[in-house]
Amino acid sequence: MGTKAKKSRKGGERDRDKIPNSVYEAELFRLQTELVKVQEWTRASGARIAVIFEGRDAAGKGGTIKRITEYLSPRTARIAALPTPTEREKTQWYYQRYVAQLPSAGEIVLFDRSWYNRAGVERVMGYCTPQEYAKFMRQTPIFEQMLVEDGILLRKYWFSVSDAEQLRRFRSRLADPLRQWKLSTTDLQSISKWEEYSRAKDEMMVHTDVPASPWFVVESEIKKHARLNMIAHLLSTIPYTDVPHEKVVLPDRPAPSSGYERPPRELSTYVPDHVAALRGDVERDL
Repeated sequence: MGTKAKKSRKGGERDRDKIPNSVYEAELFRLQTELVKVQEWTRASGARIAVIFEGRDAAGKGGTIKRITEYLSPRTARIAALPTPTEREKTQWYYQRYVAQLPSAGEIVLFDRSWYNRAGVERVMGYCTPQEYAKFMRQTPIFEQMLVEDGILLRKYWFSVSDAEQLRRFRSRLADPLRQWKLSTTDLQSISKWEEYSRAKDEMMVHTDVPASPWFVVESEIKKHARLNMIAHLLSTIPYTDVPHEKVVLPDRPAPSSGYERPPRELSTYVPDHVAALRGDVERDL
């Protein structure tokens, strides 16, 4: 069988395995409604929730985070996606810049990658010394135990994707001007270092998948399934309850004031009517 035929068959099998979009959208909306309840419970109870998203490049972490935060207030649920450490940060205790991102009372923080950079990319790419890596493996369970004992609800998710699917997603990004920015030199090097990353992940799990802060693996071969599975699991681990709300009643609009006149429109600078130009183009094409 030719390569194209094999690819076509594989794509067809994956499509047949997917849940219908209508089911996906309905369930996602239901889960997002529950996430709003979690947000209100977090505010009311003063809970602190920290969720770690780790996994292969292009495994679907960002898309899942986007769906989680879609209807949440950025004042309550924020994303921590830290850049490369500065020269000053490199001299600090390794966890220090992540500690600054931890949630305060009534906050949810989603870590789009976290202190586990040291167990993954830093280990594989040689950005840390063997001594720094060994220290990280010893200290991380203790560090996380301290967070949990202090009352932080810590959840850790590893998004798992096959090498073939990762490569397909990389190629898709290369051809998409809206997503090319997602590809970095380090991302592309992960293709040739697949086994090294696999070994690093396995070793990380041995040392840090502990009862106090376990890892939960999300099968991410089909992104939509991964989103639903991960969000549903997260909700199942948070002891949230419905928070009663006062009934909101819109006030009556006051009668028009006799003493106010709107300034002439000519005194304001309006943005050009781009839509009118588009409509004109459409009408000309018809």
